[in-house]
Amino acid sequence: MFTVELNRENLEYDVHSLVQAFYPEEQVRVLIPESRSDKREELQNSVRIRVEAWEGGAVLSVDEEKFFWYWPREDSEGALWEEGDPKVSFKRFLYRTLSQVTGKSLPWGNLTGIRPVKIAYGLLEQGRGEDDILEYYRQRHYVSAEKAALSVDIARRERSLLAGIHYERGYSLYIGIPFCPTTCLYCSFTSFPIAGYRKLTDSYVDCLIREMEFVSGQCAGRVLDSVYVGGGTPTTLEPEQLDRLLGRLRGLFDFGSVREFTVEAGRADSITAEKLQVLRRHGVTRISVNPQTMKQETLDIIGRKASVEQVEEAFSLARQAGFDNINMDLILGLPGETKEDVQRTVDRVVELAPDSLTVHSLAIKRASRLSQWILENGVSMLRNTDETMAAAAEGAKRLGMAPYYLYRQKNMSGNFENVGYAREGKAGLYNILIMEEKQTIAACGAGSISKRVYPDGRIERSENVKDVALYIEKIDEMIERKRLLLEDF
Repeated sequence: MFTVELNRENLEYDVHSLVQAFYPEEQVRVLIPESRSDKREELQNSVRIRVEAWEGGAVLSVDEEKFFWYWPREDSEGALWEEGDPKVSFKRFLYRTLSQVTGKSLPWGNLTGIRPVKIAYGLLEQGRGEDDILEYYRQRHYVSAEKAALSVDIARRERSLLAGIHYERGYSLYIGIPFCPTTCLYCSFTSFPIAGYRKLTDSYVDCLIREMEFVSGQCAGRVLDSVYVGGGTPTTLEPEQLDRLLGRLRGLFDFGSVREFTVEAGRADSITAEKLQVLRRHGVTRISVNPQTMKQETLDIIGRKASVEQVEEAFSLARQAGFDNINMDLILGLPGETKEDVQRTVDRVVELAPDSLTVHSLAIKRASRLSQWILENGVSMLRNTDETMAAAAEGAKRLGMAPYYLYRQKNMSGNFENVGYAREGKAGLYNILIMEEKQTIAACGAGSISKRVYPDGRIERSENVKDVALYIEKIDEMIERKRLLLEDF
């Protein structure tokens, strides 16, 4: 572990993200003036980087070697894009310095946000040409040519896929089911092992329906474009609970305009023929059957109890039930996996032939059990490389898929990205909408976050509590939060 001492609070996120990306095998902490005195005392001896930033420049000390930056006297290539943005200029300086010190370059350059494609999307909306946008990524953010081209390619595809979406008059709906068969090693989502919550599931569905009833009234007259039931794992509910929930959902909302109705079946050990028939009966058009890996030893380590054979059987059941739009998720960089393991997983998935494939780079979340696993086993056991990313991309290509959405997370293995690939007509529209933040999303359920997008681009959010029992207890408060968010919607 080593510490970065920073004299300004508003740069903390960017400094931590970039330093962590350059030193992936270290546990990086950031000290700011507001840090507690006991924390400062504890971490002071591990300080290796000091950042002193002010309005006109900064000094960066790395292992006692000092680097200086003054704004606006930026280098000539940067000046083309800076135009009075000192924070962007500071991030460029920080990136260049760390790159010089470590001898590394990062595929996404100094970008620290989760939505790098939004840049290309916005510039395309402005009428900028492809070469101009690629140069923008390179000069302003030091993004590699490959990642910049991928961003532009996906942005073009997103614009085409979202043509006809009702941005101002419409909305999308998210329904959250926060239960799973077990909690995976890497998971930080709102997820509770179903075995310990069976007694609460009926009450939870009751409250979820109450929240849906409010949203349907508040959004009356608006066009519903997509519906996504996620979690957790929605199919941990019993067939009759799923039937009650989806039946009420279809009764409350006008599905005449819905272009996509997704339910994450997700975990193979939650999928049965009876549940799949319930989903089909209620008009679900897209589901996910997510293996993450097809290596049994890894499944055991990460706590996914379904076997590889169960994954294949669940996929087969879904096809037999009539689903023609099935997504599969993979995670690259899982504990102990080699490039050969990834290739074997990709080959088995290609044999199954899903309709879309979402390839995740493992993200290390503090709230997950993975953080403790790393302390015990070492971060070097998590390997994600250009080769493994290429193997997944090549597998998607063999399946006739093209990339259609992309996002990044903090502390991703290899500093890469998550990419969704799909065959023609099988892309997940909700996935794009949640990333591009161009449409209001009303979200119901524990841990869900509603986002209202205003015509001027402003975004306001309303969060539901994560704990299931607390959500049930405070359902009236959750509805009141939505009333305030969606007032005059």
